[in-house]
Amino acid sequence: MIVLGIGGILGHGAAALVKDGELAAAIEQSKVVRRATRGELPMEAISGCLTLAGVSTADVDTVAIVRPLSPNFHLQLRSVFPASRVVLVEHQTAHAASAYLASPFEEATVLTLDRGGDIRCGSLWQAVDNHMVLRKELFYPDSLGDLYGRVTELLGFQACADEHKVQWLSPSGNGQFHSLFTEIMPFDREGWPRIDRSFFDAGRLTAGGFSAKFYSRLGLEDGAPIPGEIRPSLASGIQRATEDVVAALAGSGRNLCFAGGLGLNALLVASLERSANFERVFVQAAAGNAGTAIGAVLYAWHTALGNQERVRIPNMSLGPAFGAAEIKQVLENCKLSFRYLLTTGELIGNAVRLLGEGKIVAWMQDRMEFGPRALGNRSLLASPLDPYSAENLNAFIKHREAFRKFAASVPAEVAAEYFDVGPNARFLATAGRVRSGHGKTFGSAILGEDTIRVHTVAREDNPLYWQLLHAAGAATGLPVLYNTSFNLFGDPLVCTPRDAVRSFYSSGIDAMFTGNFLLEK
Repeated sequence: MIVLGIGGILGHGAAALVKDGELAAAIEQSKVVRRATRGELPMEAISGCLTLAGVSTADVDTVAIVRPLSPNFHLQLRSVFPASRVVLVEHQTAHAASAYLASPFEEATVLTLDRGGDIRCGSLWQAVDNHMVLRKELFYPDSLGDLYGRVTELLGFQACADEHKVQWLSPSGNGQFHSLFTEIMPFDREGWPRIDRSFFDAGRLTAGGFSAKFYSRLGLEDGAPIPGEIRPSLASGIQRATEDVVAALAGSGRNLCFAGGLGLNALLVASLERSANFERVFVQAAAGNAGTAIGAVLYAWHTALGNQERVRIPNMSLGPAFGAAEIKQVLENCKLSFRYLLTTGELIGNAVRLLGEGKIVAWMQDRMEFGPRALGNRSLLASPLDPYSAENLNAFIKHREAFRKFAASVPAEVAAEYFDVGPNARFLATAGRVRSGHGKTFGSAILGEDTIRVHTVAREDNPLYWQLLHAAGAATGLPVLYNTSFNLFGDPLVCTPRDAVRSFYSSGIDAMFTGNFLLEK
């Protein structure tokens, strides 16, 4: 049985495919076509999924589509899949399914929160076995995601794109505006937030649209620029208030599943993991709109088609991979000098050597990750033992703000020696704390006092990357590498060898491993 899920049509389009009970592929359209798409059937992502599964459009039994849709979308769909059954999935339902039906839980509270969705910007469910029952809904404009986006714009960043910057700025702020944002998000008598619109000016279309009342509470003239010295505290205020409200919305219980755009906020996820309200928390790693493609395919598999056994999801490396012949053809067409490393030992040995020399290494291996985070297949790597590695990554390669730190990848079985971190670190969906005695080692990656992004790597999830981390540990005594996404200038994560070559030669990256090919500058 072949089931295809399509989500994020109005932004962050993606496709996911289940074949015979296993999630065989999931691909975001923007990573393939190298541009943002909106309102289109994500044909390149669909084609990629079909190819990876070894099937054609005619083999697809069911297509599950997530609302909202663009006009005439159904005509595009019918032209490509004329004989397939179509299942329409509501937006928040897809988010909920992407979290719960991908989780290891047999019962859970399920919370979804995003900016707008399909007018509904949040939902609360109770799930047992493969069934989810809707309990409450949150409607726009009472949107936590919208308020967070407004603060993003107020701080000079781009709403609907740079909310992660506000998150990572927040640990360097203090709590002086926490109460202000709590006041903006009061609870109604049912215990759900109702945004106080008096803090907004409908006629102000810039800087988040905040009103004179809001600026007065900041101690500023109406519409005045935000002074640099209070920007971190504004970020801290919205972050901490959001954490409080989300915890209240989730309630308490044994298991919590979480998805929607706010699920991409790793500090928020960490606060849920540390809360005593739930024993276990599972967050969909691709919690945003692209992840609704996974939600759609899982929902159709269980609800529309009646399958009882859960779909197997081995890891998030669900995109295309490229063989030696394909990589070699690109390198030779670009007239590049390279070395081919004959064995895995030689590949890892050269990577450890270069990292030990303080080099920034691009690492492109196996299948591309699904979701916004690099998990060791499309990564830029550096050694924490190099005191300049983080600065070099930020200033000369990623060209981004100094407060945006890099993740520390560590083998899962030794992570507790260095970090206190929750289970969602498997897919870089949470943040942890550096354990006592290791603060100096990871100083360049620490946010605030001791917060750090942590990626725990299990051997079964990524065998080659796991081997690399252990080899680095054998050589230096520290089995940890800094990891950030292999992309530049706001581009999507690299997908193909040609994407990798373009990024490598457009940046200050020192060396690149793509498959068993090594390129050095």
